[in-house]
Amino acid sequence: MTQHREWLNQAMQTIEADYNRSADTHLIPVHLAAYPNIDFYLKDESSHPTGSLKHRLARSLFMYALANGWLREGSTVIEASSGSTAVSEAYFARLLKLPFIAVMPESTSKEKIAAIEFYGGQCHFVSNPSQISAKSKELVIETGGHFMDQFTYAERATDWRANNNIAESIFNQMALERFPIPHWIVASCGTGGTSATLGRYVRYRRLASGIACVDPENSVFFDAYHSTHRNHMLETGSRIEGIGRPRVEESFIPSVIDRMLQIPDNLSLAAAHWLSAKIGKKVGGSTGCNWVGALQLAQEMQAQGQAGSIVTLLCDSGERYAQTYFSATWLAANGFDLSDAKQQIVASCELGHPLPALREKR
Repeated sequence: MTQHREWLNQAMQTIEADYNRSADTHLIPVHLAAYPNIDFYLKDESSHPTGSLKHRLARSLFMYALANGWLREGSTVIEASSGSTAVSEAYFARLLKLPFIAVMPESTSKEKIAAIEFYGGQCHFVSNPSQISAKSKELVIETGGHFMDQFTYAERATDWRANNNIAESIFNQMALERFPIPHWIVASCGTGGTSATLGRYVRYRRLASGIACVDPENSVFFDAYHSTHRNHMLETGSRIEGIGRPRVEESFIPSVIDRMLQIPDNLSLAAAHWLSAKIGKKVGGSTGCNWVGALQLAQEMQAQGQAGSIVTLLCDSGERYAQTYFSATWLAANGFDLSDAKQQIVASCELGHPLPALREKR
């Protein structure tokens, strides 16, 4: 056996051993008296070692790259990421003693930058978020490294049939609940990998759950789903870190999505604030976006006299956004006035009042 294969075998075992030491993430019930026949759940992905949903993706991307022979001993690993994927990939790169560079927008939160550097990664900033993939490819040429390219490989690196992916984990944990088969599972799109895994799994297992995706402002996924075209482009990036993209990524698979809703950023951030207080744990803007989508679907179910469960994702901890989404100074400087949105979220969560009309496509 060659020296490379020996290193490869050890690298695989190192990642598998790390997984073996890790517990599954929690499924948190959230009771809303205004919706007596609907049970809400948050899949708390912030409890991963690197604190976000992207820990699953990073592990899958590393295993996929190793299995394809794309990583070698000493390889520089490069990723285009707004933060959480980079944090998780820096963690796995350190496990394998590989250099890591994250290419990210200048607006990325300081907490995420610090987390990447904590795991030994370097950060390379770009002013235009739409250029992070192009810059990553340039760095591959300069370093002779490997571009992980989450936006291409997220949907194919994860085993959507089983192997304790997020879908299998959700259904296993729901088995003893009042409504064990969720009426809806709500996810937001960053790469599109999570929605692809969820959508494929429910079809493969012949489950009745609908998959709903939410998209923030300054993102093309909603319009791509609506038009069925993949050529949409924006010059500005999403203000909700970790979700939304200025172009349609390869990993976005609209055919496995049943509903698509576009969520105003004010509502996403207001929901993050309300939900943080409700569960006693700060959540990020992407979780707020998910929660607004779950509320909209719950209101429709209630109006139609339907009972059931809705599961959505707690993507990462709000502690990563202490200086942004949870800072009054930052919110004001970036043009966010959440006062009306907070009242709308309170009225919806606590009184069952309808949310403002959302853009959506079925």
